[in-house]
Amino acid sequence: MAKENSAKGQRLTLTYVKNTAEEVNSVTAANKTKLADKVAAVGFYVVVPDFLYGDPYVPENAEKPMPVWIKSHGADKSVEDAKSVLAALNNKGINAVGAAGFCWGAKVVIHLAKSDYLKAAVLLHPSLVTVDDIKDLMNDYWAYELEVKAHLAILGAEIDKSSPPALLKQFEEVLSTKPEVDGYVKIFPGVVHGWTVRYNVEDEAAVKPANEAHENMIDWFTKYVK
Repeated sequence: MAKENSAKGQRLTLTYVKNTAEEVNSVTAANKTKLADKVAAVGFYVVVPDFLYGDPYVPENAEKPMPVWIKSHGADKSVEDAKSVLAALNNKGINAVGAAGFCWGAKVVIHLAKSDYLKAAVLLHPSLVTVDDIKDLMNDYWAYELEVKAHLAILGAEIDKSSPPALLKQFEEVLSTKPEVDGYVKIFPGVVHGWTVRYNVEDEAAVKPANEAHENMIDWFTKYVK
């Protein structure tokens, strides 16, 4: 999903969204499209790749529970695929990139944040991201005296088994150890995992926190993806 005038010199936001069973009923898909268009509307070239290759996790599928599904959907392969996409875009003249990872996609983005590709990263209701992932990112900057590549914002839900507030607070503590890396953690009260893309557009109480997170993400990209 992209709105492009000329790719040359444009800013890019690369967004990874975990496609789940909700995509089947088109609610999440429609919200995801609106979000991509919202980001594009402020001047970004937006790419939303499907690194699940049409095989989303479906909780109702008893033959492929999460421990089985994840074996064929590891982040390592998606990171390499993403690097290929980013290299192709770089060849088009896009040289400033921000990436947002939703749920499963956050794991991909946190690994990409160690590369030369990203200027900014946003993790929204992340899944599978660990404290060690955040520590590794910070330690790489320090141990190898690397220039800070990607400043990191983490937007989490108050009600989320994948990344509960206690874990998000640990992320925040690690981020604070490296002041040269601009980063923050924000916990949205009263919302559940997936609130940024899985919401009823007619439910004002659900739309408001989703829009707030969208604006936080866009502000972060606007600040660092130049």
